[in-house]
Amino acid sequence: MALSYNEMSREELKQEYAALQSAYEDIKAKGLKLDISRGKPGVDQLNLTNEMLTHCLDGDHISEDGIDCRNYGVLDGIAEAKRLFLQMLGVSEKEIIVGGNSSLQLMYDTVARSMLLGVWDEASPSGRGRPWREAGQVRFLCPCPGYDRHFAICESMGIEMIPVPMNKYGPDMGMIESFVARDDGIKGVWCVPMYSNPEGVTYSDEVVRRFANLNPKSGDFRIFWDNAYAVHHLNDEPDRLLNILDECKKTGKQDMVYIFSSTSKISFPGGGVAMVAASEANIDFLKKQMSFQTIGYDKLNQLRHAKFFKDYDGILEHMKKHREILAPKFKIVLTALETRLKPLGVGEWREPRGGYFVSYNGPDRTAKRTVALCKEAGLVLTDAGATYPYGRDPRDRNIRIAPTYPGTDELSFGMEVFCLCAKLAAAEQLLAE
Repeated sequence: MALSYNEMSREELKQEYAALQSAYEDIKAKGLKLDISRGKPGVDQLNLTNEMLTHCLDGDHISEDGIDCRNYGVLDGIAEAKRLFLQMLGVSEKEIIVGGNSSLQLMYDTVARSMLLGVWDEASPSGRGRPWREAGQVRFLCPCPGYDRHFAICESMGIEMIPVPMNKYGPDMGMIESFVARDDGIKGVWCVPMYSNPEGVTYSDEVVRRFANLNPKSGDFRIFWDNAYAVHHLNDEPDRLLNILDECKKTGKQDMVYIFSSTSKISFPGGGVAMVAASEANIDFLKKQMSFQTIGYDKLNQLRHAKFFKDYDGILEHMKKHREILAPKFKIVLTALETRLKPLGVGEWREPRGGYFVSYNGPDRTAKRTVALCKEAGLVLTDAGATYPYGRDPRDRNIRIAPTYPGTDELSFGMEVFCLCAKLAAAEQLLAE
């Protein structure tokens, strides 16, 4: 049995490092050019919905309610599009807006409008709370490792970000409860509650209930619940996520949460359908604010999706086809980590049960070096630190691996490169200590 790096003598580690350097020069000469920095669907996944582009409408442009989907109007989405996603999000028809192609845009706009115009406030005579930006420095809680684009939204608007560590059940709720209870400058928290980006964690029932029971000092605090991977399972026994809106209703705090999702990784990332769900009061307020931005989103695209998937069961059946493509790719990544790194005691990771990423935690102070070595060898990864606010991973160890886009042969070679670079970085760090 091979010794782990921590068990090797300094001389043994030097010999290992020399062998790794030689192997690295050999692998660089093979000329790999592979980018796995983003969670993009592969071409074979995109092909699954090609019919949506060809004969899905066949000239039909009238909704079931007789609406001409080519024209203006129906800001909150046609009925059949709403119905397609109600069960997925666990809401009613009055608690959802079906929008354009991007949930990220809906999230950005919701934060921006809150900063400029305020959020729904039942106690206000106008129904509108004070704009966030008028209350002083705005702060968001950011579970991490987390989604870099959530953090980018905050950074673009000057919102201060407070990191909150993740564990196997979700974010550290004791820390979240303490922060929101004492600081009225905290206006929001980012959450990816199912198969989180990048850890693959699904929030436990206790975590969801504790979110619903939060007692924020700020009356206009909001939970941004980005349920991006609600149906993105990788096995026959998927995780189950407790319904946050239902739990908030039990505590009388139904206005505290916004739920976002989309079909970006179900149909087409550039031509999917996004949605926001919330309490009826929140939805009515959001529609009033949105009415200044648009007269209506792309109803033809909504109609295409409704006709193609037909109902929620149709979405679930379609996602089984995605799983058949993706599960072998995740197996390639996990097998490489288990066989090439685990025996040497290099790094830690979880086996995700769904979602789009594998989160790798290398030894401290090795992530940036690993990413740099990979890039030099032709493998592009998400920047080290990107999964933390301001790009600052305090331990410099987390790397997000996105296995979905490349073919299996290319991915296999890419993981060979990754593991070699991870070993090189780990050996370098040990020799430097």
